[in-house]
Amino acid sequence: MSSVRTTFERFIHAPDLVLTSEAFPYAPFVFSEDREQPKALHDVSQVMLGKQAEYYFQHYLASSQRYELLASNIQIQGTTETLGEIDYLVYDRQTAQHCHIELACKFYLYDDRMPSEYERWMGPNRKDTLYEKVTKLAQKQFQMLFTSEAKPILTELEIDPQYTVQQLCLKAFLFLPKGKETPHISENFKKCIVGEWMHWEDFQKEKETTSLYAIPEKKQWLNSPESLTDWHSLSETKEIIALHIKNRKAPLVYAKSKGAIRFFFIVYWH
Repeated sequence: MSSVRTTFERFIHAPDLVLTSEAFPYAPFVFSEDREQPKALHDVSQVMLGKQAEYYFQHYLASSQRYELLASNIQIQGTTETLGEIDYLVYDRQTAQHCHIELACKFYLYDDRMPSEYERWMGPNRKDTLYEKVTKLAQKQFQMLFTSEAKPILTELEIDPQYTVQQLCLKAFLFLPKGKETPHISENFKKCIVGEWMHWEDFQKEKETTSLYAIPEKKQWLNSPESLTDWHSLSETKEIIALHIKNRKAPLVYAKSKGAIRFFFIVYWH
């Protein structure tokens, strides 16, 4: 299997974070294995992570026997500016319903010092939180379907927004603080935990072993570890990470030992 197809399959089978509540009444998107192999997959490893996710999800829909992709990345134009975007409009053959799907692919770290569960999941550099993402989805992105500006597009596609199911596909890679108990995490979050995070000061105390380390660029975070070619000793890794920390960037690190690979972030913040 080619590295591009491997990355595609890794994305499709990545953990799906299910979020449903009274304040967020949007159903999770359901992946179906009833699909063909996608045609003409290209290497998109040099574009932004979010664009990679869009590319792979669109190819999944195009290869699915359950879903018919009607439109994607639909810009909703106001009088003087773009109001927003509808990610995907799809026809679900199984339920005979139209669907409006919003897609997100996120790497979040857990910090229990924050007041609410959604606020405790934040980006590696603390620039965004799950709470902010969910709020934007509920208050803006999902509301685009019901705007007067979207009506001509929906009319052309013969879609009635009142009878359209709205779904979220949230591919979530979650990381817990190393060595710290986190008993209050909900089950839907636990299913998406893939690794840990630690402070830079703690990683500096690590002793040299036979382990090898890789520090992928953000654009490589969806790639399989097997596709990475630059592996380093612990001392070399500490030098590389020191530069990230100096630039206030929290790198993702893969550690390989005896064929087993673990994932963790190293953060500069406290």
